[in-house]
Amino acid sequence: MPLDTPSDALDELVTPLLRLDAAGTVVAANLAAARWLGVGLRRLPRTPAAALERETQSLVRALQQAIDTPLRLRRVALAFPGSDELRFADLWLTPRDAGGYWLEAHAVDEFPGEDPAQLLPSALSASLKGLAHELRNPLAGIKGAAQLLARRADSDGRELTGLIESEVERLAALVDRLLSPAPPRPFEPVNIHAVLERVLRLAESDAGWATRLVRDYDPSLPELLGDADRLTQALWNLVRNAIDAGAGTVQLRTRAEHGVRIFDAVHALALRLEIIDDGRGIPPELAEQVFLPLVSGRADGTGLGLPLAQQVAREHRGSLAYRSRPGHTVFTLLLPMQYEAETNDG
Repeated sequence: MPLDTPSDALDELVTPLLRLDAAGTVVAANLAAARWLGVGLRRLPRTPAAALERETQSLVRALQQAIDTPLRLRRVALAFPGSDELRFADLWLTPRDAGGYWLEAHAVDEFPGEDPAQLLPSALSASLKGLAHELRNPLAGIKGAAQLLARRADSDGRELTGLIESEVERLAALVDRLLSPAPPRPFEPVNIHAVLERVLRLAESDAGWATRLVRDYDPSLPELLGDADRLTQALWNLVRNAIDAGAGTVQLRTRAEHGVRIFDAVHALALRLEIIDDGRGIPPELAEQVFLPLVSGRADGTGLGLPLAQQVAREHRGSLAYRSRPGHTVFTLLLPMQYEAETNDG
């Protein structure tokens, strides 16, 4: 596929998205980006991204740095060269494994009074709402069946039916959130290892003895502020992807990191959580698109797990990145552990 031809997957997105080379020049864009900037799609390739910026130099400075994690640029003024029609957006500049960057624009006016990082792309949101309607009745049936089984089960069986009920309740809460969006609930102190143990219990039930699950925890880690259910959802998506990729071993590792930069903020203390597996790895043709909605390497995959995991990371002011080769894939979640003052200022 020529570099200046966007994939069909990118054109499905309503979020403006540009692909840049290592020099910061646009090599591809989706239709949403062209329409938002008010130009034809063929005019964007070979345009220096820095030439799109007006009034500020934040994008120019970011492209001059050697960044290796996603960087957020707040309220950047953009316009196509020769046009005076400014577009204001929060930008996400994400390094690509093959070199260069993805530049994702969330128009400020599209999200009045809200943080774009807290919202799913519109196309993904619409897809999930349709799915949510279809899930309500089966979830109620599963919960009822689990309650009936619990009356006849021994202690081990009741533990498993209790797990089924708790997961049904978590999924039902997600369905309700998708159908009737509400502001995110306040973060509370979360023991990340308790979250991981819940994920591992789900993994043991899902994979059985086919996958070896290894714990490598830092017991000195303090609690972090977050949403335990959302973190469970994100981490379970990552572990399940590893299992589906044929991993014989999945390792969950936690460590403390000091003085870590996540996007445009430096945090005194952060959690580094790594999920390491020896499965098939990310297919090379999907390496640059794994966090885009509806992109999957499996015929029966939904392509929603990784975008949702990245969304949860951003909700917690963190980042999610990966490196992969056959036999060794590592997803790294960085989450700040101390930002009470930042949260109250927002």
